[in-house]
Amino acid sequence: MDTGQNNLTSKIMKYSTVIGLIGTALFIIYGFKSGIFTSQEALSDFLMKFGFWGPCIFILIQVVQVVIPILPGAVGCVAGVLIFGPIYGFLYNYIGICIGSVCAFLISKKYGITFVRNLVNQKTYDKYIGWIDRGKKFDTLFAAAIFFPVAPDDFLCYLAGLTRMNVQKFSAIIFLCKPFSIFIYSIGMSSITHMIANVFA
Repeated sequence: MDTGQNNLTSKIMKYSTVIGLIGTALFIIYGFKSGIFTSQEALSDFLMKFGFWGPCIFILIQVVQVVIPILPGAVGCVAGVLIFGPIYGFLYNYIGICIGSVCAFLISKKYGITFVRNLVNQKTYDKYIGWIDRGKKFDTLFAAAIFFPVAPDDFLCYLAGLTRMNVQKFSAIIFLCKPFSIFIYSIGMSSITHMIANVFA
C-alpha cells in the first residue's frame, strides 16, 4: 500500500472516530433528556419504536451505562428482562455489559488515573484505590467483585485498567464472572419489581 493510500485510510479512521464520538455524545444527551437511562417505561417505549433493531439499541444503551458509571445499571438489567423476557433479556444484558466493561478498561489504560479519579465520589475512590497496590491479589479481588454483585463493578473495570492486567485476562474474568451477577440483577430485581407491583395492584 502506497503513502497516499495510507494517508487516506488514516483520515477515514480519524473522521469515523470523530463522527462516532459525536453520535455517542448526542445519544447520551438524548438519553438523559428522554429518561431512557433511568426509567424502565421510557426505555421500553423507546425500544419499541425500533422493532427488529430494538435489541441492538438496548445493547448499545447497556454499553453506555457501563462506560458512564453514574448511570444506574440495575435499571437496564431489569428492563432487559421485562422487555425481552428472561432468556433474551439476560443475553442482551450480558453482551452489552461485557462490551462496556472492556471499553471502560481500555479507556482507563489510555487516559490513566486522573481520568478515573473524576468518575466517582471521593469516598468510593478512597475505598478501592488501594486495591491496585496489591499486585496479583488485585486479580483475585477483582474477579470476586465481578462475580458477586456487591461492589461498583463499572468503576472497578476502570480501576483494573490502572494495573498491569492485560486485556486478555481482563476479558476472561468479565466473560466468565459476569453471568452470575447479571443473573442476580436481571432475574432478582425483576422478581422484586413484580412483587412490589402485585402488592400495590
